[in-house]
Amino acid sequence: MRFELATFAGGCFWCMVSPFEEEPGIVKVVSGYTGGHTPNPTYKEVCSETTGHYEAVQITFDPTVYSYKDLVELFWRQIDPTDEGGQFHDRGESYRTAIFYHSEEQREIAEESKQALEESGRFSKKIVTPILPAAEFYPAEEYHQDYHRKNPFRYKMYRKGSGRDAFIQQAWKDHQRDEELRNRLTPMQYEVTQNNGTEPPFRNEYWNHKEQGIYVDIISGEPLFSSLDKFDSGCGWPSFTKPLNEQEIKQEMDVSHNMVRIEVRSKGADSHLGHVFDDGPKPTGLRYCINSAALRFIPKDKLEEEGYGSYLKLFD
Repeated sequence: MRFELATFAGGCFWCMVSPFEEEPGIVKVVSGYTGGHTPNPTYKEVCSETTGHYEAVQITFDPTVYSYKDLVELFWRQIDPTDEGGQFHDRGESYRTAIFYHSEEQREIAEESKQALEESGRFSKKIVTPILPAAEFYPAEEYHQDYHRKNPFRYKMYRKGSGRDAFIQQAWKDHQRDEELRNRLTPMQYEVTQNNGTEPPFRNEYWNHKEQGIYVDIISGEPLFSSLDKFDSGCGWPSFTKPLNEQEIKQEMDVSHNMVRIEVRSKGADSHLGHVFDDGPKPTGLRYCINSAALRFIPKDKLEEEGYGSYLKLFD
């Protein structure tokens, strides 16, 4: 098996690890410094802007599983490619963006991708991210490796405060899909699922709903929760002890509103659903506190008709 290297500078390297490591075929992602003129630079030296280095990540990947083209496309979605003075709230040459190619093939793929992005009209300003030959790469200090795992709270606060997440959400929004959702959903459904909103407690459709059936994602229809796992938590929102299928749910740390919570999202539609807490009843001890506006209820006697017949066995 032949692995390859890919090197990208996208501003603070803390934020450039997790988007890549989550993909199949990625062997490892290392934070470090490249493109400068001083051997073995330290973080302090790079930040002082005396070495000419970029903060970067170097990715070892299996091109038969995840192609270099896909890596480049993913890279664009993490940055502002029109900013030549840094990234978001991080300013200075060490926070500049760049693609460092390791072969002529990589250079051609990167150049074609950059041109396609320029011609797409997604950004009103010129794409300024340079495509440069790979230089010596120096791994950063151990403190900086996998920072998002070692310090998840500080990492989330940093990402949010830097403006990166807000920019990515706006710049890469699918405007056609967004318009379709605005037309299909009620204002509350849109606000909850797309803007991480919260509906009023005790004034929503399913908080006190007791009919047998399943609850599906309002957007994609993916099955999420069952009435068999629903309970009255007294909070004013639908509460469940567990999802129907763990694979259909993803959890993310939420540091909004000066709180630390675990957000629950649907995997298929990436809808915001609510939050999960550890104050629920047995057997799980969990309380999935979910917005009614993110759900559609399919009653037991309609499951077959609506294509969810395989879930009838739950109610035998």
